[in-house]
Amino acid sequence: MRAPGWLNLSAGPEAVAIGGGRALRLLRAQEVLEARREAEGLAQEGRERALCRNACLLARALVRRGKPVYGSGAAVLEALTVEQIQALAGQWAAFSKEADPGLESGKEWVDALKKAWSTRRRSGCGGVCCEPSGPCRLRNGWEGCASGTTSGAR
Repeated sequence: MRAPGWLNLSAGPEAVAIGGGRALRLLRAQEVLEARREAEGLAQEGRERALCRNACLLARALVRRGKPVYGSGAAVLEALTVEQIQALAGQWAAFSKEADPGLESGKEWVDALKKAWSTRRRSGCGGVCCEPSGPCRLRNGWEGCASGTTSGAR
């Protein structure tokens, strides 16, 4: 059974297993910046930038028993094919987005979070009453609640 989305916001996984004893872990903002800077040093042309960035990102994100599998982006480029780098980078991007949806979340997801976090009153008074015991009784119109507040129009 999967945890609801609102619970994942504060208790998401730090890494996702990808097989072979390896896992992709989430990166801190500083690590992402470092990967971009390393990639700028590796890329000789603009067309190479995306591949180098993905390789440098994987050098930091791909771990086995908590330790990096590759020491640098250059090591990733030497060891893996372009297709493998793209596939792993895609897995990491999907995992990262699921773990930290950020501001690009869809409206449906945000609405589900709002509903899950809702603290609305469950009484028939629409939250006007201060008595949590139950709804106001209906008898020839709305009656006042125990607090003396009416739940109908004033």
